[in-house]
Amino acid sequence: MAEADLDVVIRHTAKAQNKSLMAAIKKRRDQIMARAAKAKDRESRDQLRLMARSTMELGAAAAKRLQNSAEIAADAYARAIRHAAEEAAAKKAAAKSAKKKDGGKAAAKKAGKDG
Repeated sequence: MAEADLDVVIRHTAKAQNKSLMAAIKKRRDQIMARAAKAKDRESRDQLRLMARSTMELGAAAAKRLQNSAEIAADAYARAIRHAAEEAAAKKAAAKSAKKKDGGKAAAKKAGKDG
């Protein structure tokens, strides 16, 4: 079932996106913290630190939502592929048992009608 490997690709891509997103969030937080360190008065420094903390919290929440969405999509894909494979196997088994049950009569009747 090589088709089911796509869910692994989805998970891997989401993990890579999550890493790059977290790196961008941390970079932005560090930039804000650097501005806070250069601030002249205590009020602006505290405000910038609060912004940095909020940036990190909100960014981490967004990254978590992205990761959860990818997990759900990968699970749904794997489940759909598994269901389709089971359905195909059931149809094949039903056709095989019907052919055995008829003893080939249905195929002969169909050939007679066609010709």
